[in-house]
Amino acid sequence: MASGTDNCQSATTANGGEAPKRKVALITGITGQDGSYLTELLLEKGYEVHGLIRRSSNFNTQRINHIYIDPHNTHKARMKLHYADLTDASSLRRWIDTISPDEIYNLAAQSHVAVSFEIPDYTADVVATGSLRLLEALRSHITTTGRTHVKYYQAGSSEMFGSTPPPQAEDTPFHPRSPYAASKCAAHWYTVNYREAYGIFACNGILFNHESPRRGENFVTRKITRAVGRIKIGLQSKLFLGNLQASRDWGFAGDYVEAMWLMLQQEKPDDYVVATEESHTVEEFLEKAFGYVGLNWKDHVEIDKRYFRPAEVDNLKGDSSKARKVLGWKPKVGFEQLVKMMVDEDIELAKREKVLVDAGYMDAQQQP
Repeated sequence: MASGTDNCQSATTANGGEAPKRKVALITGITGQDGSYLTELLLEKGYEVHGLIRRSSNFNTQRINHIYIDPHNTHKARMKLHYADLTDASSLRRWIDTISPDEIYNLAAQSHVAVSFEIPDYTADVVATGSLRLLEALRSHITTTGRTHVKYYQAGSSEMFGSTPPPQAEDTPFHPRSPYAASKCAAHWYTVNYREAYGIFACNGILFNHESPRRGENFVTRKITRAVGRIKIGLQSKLFLGNLQASRDWGFAGDYVEAMWLMLQQEKPDDYVVATEESHTVEEFLEKAFGYVGLNWKDHVEIDKRYFRPAEVDNLKGDSSKARKVLGWKPKVGFEQLVKMMVDEDIELAKREKVLVDAGYMDAQQQP
């Protein structure tokens, strides 16, 4: 699904004049949860969107397949994909020079906290140094072309606060508790440094946990709602989890990408916390998800110590008053609505799976 790049030229209007040139956005991590929602938002706003994807023997574009148009249909294909990697500085510089974006959103990462303990070197290379490579490619592009208007968004994480007591705001000290969180801290300060040293319009969005039906299935919220769907339909009976008392500020990813966009529409670059300002435990999430379909989570959930982190983060709860005041942003989807949205989607997915299982086309292949 990767394509070449043909930047949109100014279109001709009915009276013969030139219509304004579309804004061009470049997104790393476009195939992820946030990348897909952000792409939808930008396309709705008339942008031309370019996404950088890693080469894989299996396509991993499921989250954006519904908005993909073959690039041969040049008049309709406003989203284009290109092979690159945050570990490959030359590819980043080449695509920035070729695409000449107006806005860059760096959403790519090895984003799983628990996995970062297993592959710390790779996590640091992609999350921390990858952000530095992208910022340096942008700095070189601006120096060479004089395109000083280009704006940059860096995806931060509430995990950077770690063990710092809540509520956490922009001026709350960071205390990362994982290789992922430490790498995000480095990326945050690289972004601040490039803003202060070179005058680049660069923003950090410190986003608290944001979920959706598109969340990866190895993240605890989606792991729960997938299990609820499968247990309700009869494909599974048990769900294995770790710390049920960890408390998180959970919002809807579709709301949070709007905050990303709003940051780059301001006159001056700055850093913002994006959060619902409510905190709920994993146990509360279980109660809402299982209770929604008439099940008792205690009948199905078992604790497995392998899912406990070496260093736990107990409570994250954001103070997003700055984003609400300056950006005019606030979340639209509440906690209970979010849980129901995810469960509804995963019940439908489980129903489709059961058709295949009953017909012998696939095995349930899950926990007992």
